[in-house]
Amino acid sequence: REFEQMEIEYFVRPSEWEKSFEEFREQTKRFFNSLGLSPKSVHELEVPDNERAHYSKRTIDFEFDYPFGRKELSGLAYRTDFDLSAHQKNSGVSLEYLDEESKTKFIPHVIEPSFGVGRLVLAVLSSAYTEDEMGGDKRTFLKLPPKIAPVKVAVFPLLKNKPKLVEKAREIYQMLKKEIDSVEFDDNGNIGKRYRRQDEIGSPFCVTVDFDSLEKNDVTVRDRDTGKQERVAIKELAAYLTERT
Repeated sequence: REFEQMEIEYFVRPSEWEKSFEEFREQTKRFFNSLGLSPKSVHELEVPDNERAHYSKRTIDFEFDYPFGRKELSGLAYRTDFDLSAHQKNSGVSLEYLDEESKTKFIPHVIEPSFGVGRLVLAVLSSAYTEDEMGGDKRTFLKLPPKIAPVKVAVFPLLKNKPKLVEKAREIYQMLKKEIDSVEFDDNGNIGKRYRRQDEIGSPFCVTVDFDSLEKNDVTVRDRDTGKQERVAIKELAAYLTERT
């Protein structure tokens, strides 16, 4: 369970719970947005009194529109001082906190955001899965935000049976590995199949080394989402890709 559930027990002053609750509420929405989840697909449900856990004074469930229907994605609960009061009662040890400024003691209250990893990953994949047409052919790709793409950049030689192209591509691959995490070298199959393979795993950019690269010291950079290709100087390539990933 500990590998599939993400929770925070955030201690707050009793008088500040509403402020902290709203901060976590907004942070949760920003977190979902950073993962590529559309705000239109994420919904907030204010859990009524008769459905909340007995220790909760306020709970919000975030729900997501999965392909199979709207289901709970995560939760945010204000647990009051239930946790520490229960520990204090059963242990006989005071768990009051001394505020050095006001010289007052209080039992901290708890704000608890909780996320299921499996539900979150499924929501990300559901949001990223995209079908379109490119070059007259149906294409399937994962429109993942670059920050969470498993491979950020793939480097290809145009032809695997041309040693100079392969050598140059590997040189660029090694250069990019020093600047960008998750760079992959791929020379398996023709260039079209490589593009499709990288599209399907969500790689935002593909870099192709061709014969012009040997003469002009530039490469073709292809954008996953648009299929647009741009020539970029090799000396500017790392900065170009870093800025976009």
